[in-house]
This record gives sequence, structure tokens and C-alpha cells, in this order.
Amino acid sequence: MTGADYLLPFRTKLRSMRTESFGADPAGARMERVRRSPHFVDGVFQNPVGARTRPSGSTVEFAKVYFHKEQRARRAPTGTVPVHATTLADLAVPPATGLRLTWMGHSSVLAEIDGRRILFDPVWGERCSPFPFAGPKRLHPTPLSLAALGPVDVVVISHDHYDHLDLPTIRALARTDTVFAVPLGIGAHLERWGVPTSRMHELDWNETATVAGIGLTATPARHFCGRGLRNRQHTLWASWAVTGPEHRIYHSGDTGYFPGFRDIGAEHGPFDATMIQIGAYSEYWPDIHMTPAEGMRAHLDLQGGRPHGVLLPIHWGTFNLAPHAWAEPGEWTKEAGEEAGQTVAFPRPGEPFEPAGKLPTEPWWRAVSQPIATPWRRPKVTDAPPVHREEVDLAGER
Repeated sequence: MTGADYLLPFRTKLRSMRTESFGADPAGARMERVRRSPHFVDGVFQNPVGARTRPSGSTVEFAKVYFHKEQRARRAPTGTVPVHATTLADLAVPPATGLRLTWMGHSSVLAEIDGRRILFDPVWGERCSPFPFAGPKRLHPTPLSLAALGPVDVVVISHDHYDHLDLPTIRALARTDTVFAVPLGIGAHLERWGVPTSRMHELDWNETATVAGIGLTATPARHFCGRGLRNRQHTLWASWAVTGPEHRIYHSGDTGYFPGFRDIGAEHGPFDATMIQIGAYSEYWPDIHMTPAEGMRAHLDLQGGRPHGVLLPIHWGTFNLAPHAWAEPGEWTKEAGEEAGQTVAFPRPGEPFEPAGKLPTEPWWRAVSQPIATPWRRPKVTDAPPVHREEVDLAGER
């Protein structure tokens, strides 16, 4: 470093340190379109309902919980996660019902719908981080290589966080002919990584693109964006409603619960299947990620307030991103589904299933999980301490 380097503005120095994985900021015509969005107010994208995007509470207390040795052990499986062994062979056979979903881990899902193949939030990298040597690492391998997955008609991205938008994965897909459907502003990242603008559909909320006969609508979500040191909220986040000639599906991306799910369901549902975020929740960020109970409520809202279709839980099991136990989202979602009378699919990573066919329902995580506490269960009235008759009588006399 020379003496002149000390005179450079701090912002310039930060930019010089910025690796390619940070992506690019919207600029030029793309930024002008961002500014014209009705959801871009006071220089940033706004949530449909107010949301705190930074962790609440004491940072020190959160660090104590997150880095405590025993707590860290709870957040990982005790053995090898049982990845489905025959994914490639299973996908070689077309879905008999016209709709098949394959959860690849976290929020990555291959949806085969009415003869087309849609890949949601594909993350094949080892870490969800801007750096290859640090950050949350995969807890299980991908069920098959990206090359073995075969042609994909469209790649759908929900937002630009590292566990949803992965540089090595996008670079690999950029070398194919696939089309990308993304929220406003995210095209700047893709363009820097080699995706031509001619193969992008950048959508604002409630805008629809049609790809190979499939309608892809960016629908609202309650979250936030950003890949760099400064989060300027210049890229949008979205959930997605996908409509084919015969089937309808929904992918939540990341979102806190909000009443808008009912509106999305009324406009685009009911859905044959929903892929709903039910993991990485915390009391420290209650507005931007849903608990399993909230995820179940969102699914029911999307279906007109009643059990319908199949819920596929996503955003859990693959990366350690929150203080809760590794298998807690699966266990809690299972109980929430039973309580609501809602069908829930629990595939192993890479296990294809057809929502109209036989569903995977075995709680496979129990074989590789520590015992799970159940903080979500409310004590029943009968669980309350017994009241002595003398106490009741005295109260009555008063």
C-alpha cells in the first residue's frame, strides 16, 4: 500500500475489496426502472407490512445463545443426513400426474409442471457466503450434480441473499440456454455473472412473465435484500405464483407472515402445492422469517382458509442459520399439519414426489437428530397444577 492509498475515500477502498460474489448494484436503465416501482419509496424498496430487518434485542445476548457450545451442537445433525439415492433415475421418468416436486435442500426445488421444468432458488455451492473459506457450510451434499439435472426451462430466484442466489450455481446455469425470472434489480447480479439480459425477466410485484407456456408471477413477500457491506434495498424480494395449463404452485422465498397471503391465494390460487419457508426463524428477527406455525397459517391463507393441496416445507435442514435445533422445523411443521388437518410432504433431500400421488411422510430427521424440546407446545388446561379444594372454597366465600 502506498501513501496515496490512504487518501482514497473509504467507500472506494470498500469497493476495491468487493469480490465478484457480492454481485453488482442496479444502475442506468435498470435503476430507473427500480425507481419507477410503486414499492420503491424514499430510495428503498418497502415491505407490504412494516418489518424490522435487523436483529432485535441485545447483540451480546444473541451471541451467547448462538455460539454456546451445547446450543451449537443442537443446530446440526448427529449423523449423515439421508439424501435420496436414486434421484437421477427417478427424474428420468416423466411425472404421471403432470406435477412433481423434488426438494434439493434448503429452498432449492425442481418443479416439473405440465411438461416444463422450473428450478427455484438453486444453491449448489458448499457455503452460502461471499467467501469460499467462511460462512455456513452445507450439512448434506446435493442429491445430484447440476449437470446431471438436465435442461431447465426457467430458473426462478426469490431474492439475492447468499442462501438463495449462489454465484457458482448461476455461473453454471449461465452456460445453458435456460431463462431466468427474478425480482427487480437482481438482473444486475446475473449480468455481472454472465447471464445475457435477453434471457432475463425482471419483475415487480404482481407482474407476470410467460415462459414456455407457464405463467410466472412475482408476488409480495415480507423480507429484505442485500449481498454487500451496505444494504441499500435496491433489489426486490418476492414470492412466486406459477400457473400451468393444468396445475398451480407457489414458492414463498423468505418471508415473515403478513395478511397478503390471502390476497395472493384469492388472485392466483388455490394451489396444488405450496413450498413454504418454515426454518431459520428466531425471536430476534420475527418479521422476516416464519415459524412453522406461521408457515402453516400462510399455506391455509393461500388456499382460501381451508386445508387443500400439499405443503412442502423448505428453508431448513441444509444450512445452520438460526438458534433453533436442526430438526425443530420438521417436527414442529409435522405437528402443525396434524393439528390443522393439512397434508404435508416430508421428502428426504432429492426425493421426488407427486402431490397427487403417494407422499413421503416419514419423519426421517429423527434418526439423525438429538432429542428435540417442544417449546411451541402450549400447556393444556389439564397440565396446569391441581388446585386444592380449600383454595377454591376460600375464593368462593370471597
